[in-house]
Amino acid sequence: MEDKAYNIPLAKNPIIKIKVIPGHFTTSTRHVNHYLDVSELKTNALIARDVAQQLAIPYLTSAPVDTIVCMERTEIIAAFLAQELLQPGTAVMNSGGEIHVVTPVNNVHGNMIFQDSVVDWITNKNVLLLVASVSSARAVHIGMDCIAYYGGRLAGISALFVASPEKQKENINTLFTSDDIQGYRLFETVECEMCKEGQKLDALISSDGYTRI
Repeated sequence: MEDKAYNIPLAKNPIIKIKVIPGHFTTSTRHVNHYLDVSELKTNALIARDVAQQLAIPYLTSAPVDTIVCMERTEIIAAFLAQELLQPGTAVMNSGGEIHVVTPVNNVHGNMIFQDSVVDWITNKNVLLLVASVSSARAVHIGMDCIAYYGGRLAGISALFVASPEKQKENINTLFTSDDIQGYRLFETVECEMCKEGQKLDALISSDGYTRI
């Protein structure tokens, strides 16, 4: 499976690349014929800094941001993103301010919540939601609902990858989309063409990576 992998660089900054592995993969809700590995973008500090610089561009001069909410292990990128948004400059919206970087948790019932110690950084604050990958937008909706529940104002949504951007109702600032990947297909589980052709699943994928089946 890995021997078929290849990299797609970001045109604006070729240092930023996503690793693409063709195959037959399943998420908790859908099947897809390419796995997008963004681990290097999330964990390599030098690359994460460049990622943050790109993600910051739409917000620098136009969007006040008090808090960045991280999902899917994007904390390193979020820290650099906060730094970018706080850089000096009369045209920089958040210059001279402060930005908190927080991560929600799941309670015993599996619901996403913010712990009491960070609620004050959500309520009545301008909150930027940062996720790794958007396929069904489920994670985005969960994050948006959680922010709204605690009284936060959504300042924007950023992602590393968005599938089928034309079908996403939300305005998401992203580095890569499925349009960058030739032949990318996403299926509802019962409509998966690979399953109908008898192609076995290669792996189960999640925000943390993949597990061979």
